[in-house]
Parts: sequence; structure tokens; C-alpha cells
Amino acid sequence: MVKVQVRRGTDGTIAKIQVTGHAGYAEQGQDIVCAGVSALVATALIGLRQVADHPFEGEVTSGLMYCKVAAGGTPESAARAQVILQTTLLGLKDIAKDYPQFVRVTEGG
Repeated sequence: MVKVQVRRGTDGTIAKIQVTGHAGYAEQGQDIVCAGVSALVATALIGLRQVADHPFEGEVTSGLMYCKVAAGGTPESAARAQVILQTTLLGLKDIAKDYPQFVRVTEGG
């Protein structure tokens, strides 16, 4: 199962999205659920770097993906980063809604 953990700051903004595990929907290389989740998180990292231009940490490897907003940047870059992360979370939740036995999204402080 893919487990998505979302951590929010005290102001409610997304501080980190971490994804662990494998969906097990199909064989490796054929798993559309894993591919969808991976594409969303990888795109979020590209967006944080190239669109938001906001400091972040991130990684995409087999079984672990995360993006974490770092301190710094401008209020404008932080706002762009939140739009990207909120949109990513919406996509992840949509996949979890369609494939609940393969993807679980949890949110915490």
C-alpha cells in the first residue's frame, strides 16, 4: 500500500508530503497507481524548483518520495509553493478515493 503523510505547519500550510510503499495494484512497471502517485510528486518537485522558485528538500526513489518546504524565499514564492503542494495533495486524494485499497492519505500537524 502507498501511504501518503501530509504534515502541516501551525498556520495550516503544507510543510511536507511524504509517500512510502508500493501500491501492489499490478506488477512493477505496470502499476498505474504507483505511476500516478510518482508522477504527481515528481511534478510537484519540478514545480517547486522551476515555478515557485522556493527553497525545498525533495527526493523520488523506489518506495520513498517526499517534498518538504524549507525556510526562506519570499512571501510570493511561498504562496506559489502552497498552490503546487495543495494541487498535488488534491491529486493524491483523488487517486486514494479511486483506489482506497492501494493508497491512503493521512494529514497531521
